[in-house]
Order: sequence, then C-alpha cells, then structure tokens
Amino acid sequence: MSFDALSALREMGHPIDFLTDRQRAVFASLSEHEVAVLNSLKRRLDAADDQDVEGHEVKVF
Repeated sequence: MSFDALSALREMGHPIDFLTDRQRAVFASLSEHEVAVLNSLKRRLDAADDQDVEGHEVKVF
C-alpha cells in the first residue's frame, strides 16, 4: 500500500481541505519523512503555551 500524505496530514488536523488544488498537489507529493516533520512541528506548536507562541494572520501553507 502506498503512502497517502494528505490523509496523514488530515489525521493530524492540518487544514488540507482549505488549500488550492495546486497546493494540495504539492502536499500530496510529500514523503513519509516530510509529513512526519510537519506533524512533529504541529504537535510542538499545539502543545506550546500561548505565552511562548503568538499566532499571526499568516497562511503557513
């Protein structure tokens, strides 16, 4: 079975469905390692205290 990057990202709560088709195609081509890095970063940011990380109105992807 081949790796489904979009499903792996979606399961972690990344807003994949809000991306354009072209952006989604880029994310679909990510390797398992690249998805693992993004998921690790998301977990760390989600766990961060609001005082440590301040949100901005910037689209990350």
